[in-house]
Amino acid sequence: MFVIIGSIIVMGAVVGGFLMAGGHVGALWQLSEMIVICGSAFGAMVIMAPKSVLISMFKMCLGCIKGSPYTKAAYEELLKLLYELFMLGRRNGMIALEEHVMKPESSNIFSKYPSFLRNHHAVEFLCGGLKPIIDGKIKPDQLQSLMDAEIHKATEEDHVPIVVLTKTADAMPGFGIVAAVLGIIITMASIGGPPEEIGHHVAAALVGTFLGILVSYGFLGPLATNMEINCEAEHGYTKCIALSVVSFANGMAPIMAVEVARRGLGHDVKPSAEELEAMMKTLNTAPKG
Repeated sequence: MFVIIGSIIVMGAVVGGFLMAGGHVGALWQLSEMIVICGSAFGAMVIMAPKSVLISMFKMCLGCIKGSPYTKAAYEELLKLLYELFMLGRRNGMIALEEHVMKPESSNIFSKYPSFLRNHHAVEFLCGGLKPIIDGKIKPDQLQSLMDAEIHKATEEDHVPIVVLTKTADAMPGFGIVAAVLGIIITMASIGGPPEEIGHHVAAALVGTFLGILVSYGFLGPLATNMEINCEAEHGYTKCIALSVVSFANGMAPIMAVEVARRGLGHDVKPSAEELEAMMKTLNTAPKG
């Protein structure tokens, strides 16, 4: 939502200032310049990255428009889910978690938290962290390396689309200059024409430079930064899961394993200790007394 608001502010400031100076909006509409700039930029992205990266980049751009799903409410839901799973494992043994981890979509615990269940990556990451402990295939002190490796790989993969968009943003002023040079070529070809025609061609050429710079610094650059922030939020979410699971696997009590995860959260999404305690008390699995 803020991406849309920010875009409106950018366009409003640029076009509004242009109109205040006596300009006409129609002079900025140069379809041929837009085709040169946008077409060249898209072609450069196709050369730069494989199809899978481009698809990921466009999905991440849409994610920026929707906004980050990793809000305080999402973290509260996650902490409650983790606590319920850990309490079940502590009371009935880790084997009791097997049915929930193997088929989370049919689990009566996971089904209480639909927003988490819709996050397929988070579900896979959590279940993937618990499975080796349930199966006894790995020692608790080895789990940290396993989950860290997965987080590190996800971070690397998510960074590639951001790099592609950033490089495209950096290239936009150059594509604007290309469009401007083409416009100047057309202008020089009609140098013997009336002054009005020459002025029109020069203005169209300058619009190319203008559009390249505007799209770069007003839209694509900020969008790439927004994508990076959203990726950091997603990685923070998976790190929260990893902290809690590793703490529980190493013998911490469920409430303390969740507390470790809580303390690793950013201040804007972190519930207070009192809020966490109140949340745990609302669960049927909360310890009595």
